[in-house]
Amino acid sequence: MLEKVLKRLKRKERVKSKISSSTNPRLNIYRSNCYIYAQIIDQETWKVICAANNLKDDTKSTKVESSKKVWALIAKKAIENKITEVVFDRNWFSYHWRVKALADAAREAWLKF
Repeated sequence: MLEKVLKRLKRKERVKSKISSSTNPRLNIYRSNCYIYAQIIDQETWKVICAANNLKDDTKSTKVESSKKVWALIAKKAIENKITEVVFDRNWFSYHWRVKALADAAREAWLKF
């Protein structure tokens, strides 16, 4: 169990080291078994600019489809705050399924990574 946690932390540090030098806001992703959370964080002040999740999504959609809906929610808030460029922070999650769906939806809409 300890090895698993250490590997996850090592992956997280590797991802963070690549994005920490940027001054752009960070699009941070967290996913659990049922839900996905996304937030845009200002790198300089460490404050959350906007956030969205699918906790109250009552529709019978797949997890990948609900990830795209989360992006639609956060996109509205980001446009209000005039954010066009972010750095994608996937934490320790592999770039597959829900994480990839959210990132692809962001790229299709308007966001630059």
